[in-house]
Amino acid sequence: MPRLFEQEHPYPGRLIIVEGIDGSGKSTQLQLLQKWLVSLNYRVFFTEWNSSALVNETIRRGKKKNLLTPTTFSILHATDFADRLMHLIIPPLKAGMVVLADRYVYTAFSRDVVRGVDPSWVRSLYGFAVKPDISLYFRVPIEISLRRILSGRTTLKFHEAGMDMGFSDDPNESFTKLQGKILEEYERIAVEQNLTIIDASLPISIQQGTIRKIVQEKLKEYKPMPYLRKKENVYVE
Repeated sequence: MPRLFEQEHPYPGRLIIVEGIDGSGKSTQLQLLQKWLVSLNYRVFFTEWNSSALVNETIRRGKKKNLLTPTTFSILHATDFADRLMHLIIPPLKAGMVVLADRYVYTAFSRDVVRGVDPSWVRSLYGFAVKPDISLYFRVPIEISLRRILSGRTTLKFHEAGMDMGFSDDPNESFTKLQGKILEEYERIAVEQNLTIIDASLPISIQQGTIRKIVQEKLKEYKPMPYLRKKENVYVE
């Protein structure tokens, strides 16, 4: 069965996604991109990973009690993503909007594999996902990502630090080992899925300038389709 994330999607809108390890700064860059696109009068819709209410509570409780296996977690996150795709990504794409997604299927391709899930299996699991028009991977050294995270708080969360993996009793060391393995997967994914690499160690303004050029070029031929207002039964710009 063909995997949709390897084929161009048929929708009039554009899907822009960002990926990277924790502390890569991708969320900050996506927020800045959103403000810029809105200032240019694009219709923009924002969505983020693990944001569906369908299984959110189950995932939260499973993490809190450390009850679920890596495969079970993978299936739950795929269920969450499927709900997010059907309700928060495809509808605005159909309406001709620019959809900005903070994390996409590549998060599962990296995290789930590091936790022991088979790479081919997880790619088949997410075979229903549409292909992004722009995929940005924010590459950053582990020490910089850790410093950024700890600049805003004093401790790492249990699963964030990978304490469930048994790498180390020290959260910072465990985080470094976990994110190092995730980073290795991202490097493989970047080649496999042709992700655009952004040097996330550069100043914020320089990164944003690069991103805007990439997006501007991609949207050069983009002409938002009119969408149907059901009540009035007319097409509007």
